[in-house]
Amino acid sequence: MTLTIAITGGSGSGKTTIARTLVSALAPLRAVLVAEDDYYHDSARTPGFDPASYDFDVPAARDHDLLVRHLDAWRAGLSVEQPRYDFETHSRLAPTVTVAPAEVVVVEGIHALADPRLVARFDLKVFVDAPADVRVIRRLLRDVEQRGRTVSGGVAQYLRTTRPGHLAWTEPSRQCADIVVQGGTGIGNPAADGLAEAVDTIAAAVRAALQVRARA
Repeated sequence: MTLTIAITGGSGSGKTTIARTLVSALAPLRAVLVAEDDYYHDSARTPGFDPASYDFDVPAARDHDLLVRHLDAWRAGLSVEQPRYDFETHSRLAPTVTVAPAEVVVVEGIHALADPRLVARFDLKVFVDAPADVRVIRRLLRDVEQRGRTVSGGVAQYLRTTRPGHLAWTEPSRQCADIVVQGGTGIGNPAADGLAEAVDTIAAAVRAALQVRARA
C-alpha cells in the first residue's frame, strides 16, 4: 500500500523545496509530489468572485473533499485525475493530470494538516518551521516573480488574510506533526541553508516506516 506523507508549514517556509528534494532523494523508490495548491476551488467561475477580497488562506478555499477521495484512491492503488490550478486566473486548467499510485505520495501545502480527514489519511506528518520574516520575504518574491502579483498587492494580502490564516490554521497544525524540521534561512544553497538536513531527516523516517510495513 502507498505510504502517504504530509509536509506543511507557513507560506514561504521552504516546504515546497523540501518536498521536491525529498521526492528525488527517495530514489529508487517511486515517489510523486502533490501540491495542495492545485486543489483550490475553481473560484473564477463563482459569480461575483473578487480575488482582491477573497480569502485564499482558509481551509474552505480548498477542495479537500476531492483531495480526500484522491488520497483514498492512491492508498487503494488506483490512479486519479488531479486538477491543475492557475494562480493568475484563479481557475482550474484543462486537462487534468493523471497521477498513478506510487510507493510514496507526498502532499505539501499550508492546510495539509488543518483538516482532520486529511490528518487521518497520512502515514507520516511533517511540519516545516521557519522565521516569520524569512517566510514573508520568500512569499513576496514568489508572488511577484511567479504569480504575477504586485508588491503592494502581496503585502496587502499577507496582512489581511495570510498572517491571520497562518495563526488560525497552519501554526496550530504543528501539534499533529510527527516530525518538525527547519526550513532554512533563505541564504545560500540548500546544503548550506539546512534544507538538506531536513530532507535527510524526513527520508530516514520514510524508509523506517516502509521497513516496519514490510515486516508487518
